[in-house]
Amino acid sequence: MNIKIKPCNYEQLDQLQTISYETFDETFRHQNSPENMKAYLEKTFTLQKLEKEWATASSRFFFLYHDDELAGYLKVNVGEAQSEALGDDALEIERIYIRKNHQKHGLGKKLFNKAVEVALMLDKQKIWLGVWEKNENALAFYKKMGFVQQGQHSFYMGDEEQIDLIMVKSLI
Repeated sequence: MNIKIKPCNYEQLDQLQTISYETFDETFRHQNSPENMKAYLEKTFTLQKLEKEWATASSRFFFLYHDDELAGYLKVNVGEAQSEALGDDALEIERIYIRKNHQKHGLGKKLFNKAVEVALMLDKQKIWLGVWEKNENALAFYKKMGFVQQGQHSFYMGDEEQIDLIMVKSLI
């Protein structure tokens, strides 16, 4: 199994948009209304919004290639780019997205390990993320990786309020 993780560059924003739409839709379409999915995808994954996120110095994107095919990506945030104020000693994993046909091959763990590597390189003491309370596969994965729930916050899918669990893992 040939796996490579590389920083996403500016010229790849169209690929970032495609994989963002695809993976989010694959994962959540069956649990949300078509109207809310459409509204969320069209708001969250525009090229302009992704370009702004990519250009934020406190955020980083990494593409994961599995046998030379783009299989997934990671987005991490520190400092003011974090979606919650969990401190300067924290790194947020905002997205670990893996295409459906590449799941169950340990690729999520590879991206998780990359996030830990970045956090340690930046002298962070903890990593954290928000995960939808109904995303059972992701919850099981993060618990297996040593995360514990430390709170929750609202997440809006279109006009529907949903709950994301805030999960934290200490690195020290």
